[in-house]
Amino acid sequence: MSLKQLEVPIIVEEGGSVPEYASSLAAGADVRAHLENDIIVQPGERALIPTGLRFEIPEGFEIQVRPRSGLALKQGITVFNSPGTIDADYRGELGIILINHGKEPVTITHGMRVAQIVLAPVYRADFVMKESLASTARGESGFGHTGTH
Repeated sequence: MSLKQLEVPIIVEEGGSVPEYASSLAAGADVRAHLENDIIVQPGERALIPTGLRFEIPEGFEIQVRPRSGLALKQGITVFNSPGTIDADYRGELGIILINHGKEPVTITHGMRVAQIVLAPVYRADFVMKESLASTARGESGFGHTGTH
């Protein structure tokens, strides 16, 4: 079985990089910072990192922005609004909101892999008002309470 592929038109600013899959079965494609000057992200701070990328996402899909595990583990850097959603009708530059959860400042440099993106199908809900909902074993047990021990 092979992975399905879908053409996604993209504009890459001069000096930018097309997203790349690190392996043949990778779900996420790495995106790189597109910077004129380094950005230093202090502990506890957020920064918007430009990528120089614009997409024409097919109708019925979104691009999800996710952290890179290596940055998270080694430097405490993650995507702040993870997963971020890029809607199919957005045509602006993809910006990555990073946050530094580490104890040391982290320097983001031009060409650094800062996040990964995943093309995902979207289903829109048809929210229907009801007087009651179907019952389940869990019922109304709160957040984090699945009934297991």
